[in-house]
Amino acid sequence: MDSKHIESLLEKYWNCETTLEEEKQLREFFRNNVPESMKDVAEIFRYFHAQQQQQLSIHNFDSVITSKIKAGNPKGKVVQLFTNYGRIAAGLLVVVAATYFVRQEVRKAYPPEIADTYSDPKLALEETKKALMMISNGFNRAQKEAGKIKVFHEAEEKIQGKSLEETKEIETKI
Repeated sequence: MDSKHIESLLEKYWNCETTLEEEKQLREFFRNNVPESMKDVAEIFRYFHAQQQQQLSIHNFDSVITSKIKAGNPKGKVVQLFTNYGRIAAGLLVVVAATYFVRQEVRKAYPPEIADTYSDPKLALEETKKALMMISNGFNRAQKEAGKIKVFHEAEEKIQGKSLEETKEIETKI
């Protein structure tokens, strides 16, 4: 085979663009004597070939692995960190700690005494109106900002070539 052809196939191979037939040609080429400049690449292909030839029997897989694990003598003593009682104690400790923290949060959220802050109902109504107006203003600002995002989204769709009618139809279906 021509070395230029092999180099072009190798370039395609490294870019993951080769077909199965081209990869077969490369494997066949590197199985034989190769030029000195391609010795490193030939070693890679020979390694792949050797790995493909290895077979692992399914029937005795577990016994082989177990024997290899047992054959290696561990250099230390295995210490069990938790006994059954230790596990139970750790579980109880987690439950007690979670209960404590949840109760603390509930106490912060709902104080024991909730007293009326306003004795005059008209004053309470005015304060409520102020609070609702602040919330309304916040929603209005958020709606304006969302409008800016919508304009950006429409511009992005124009750039991508989608028509606005198509997206509006999809939005109405949803």
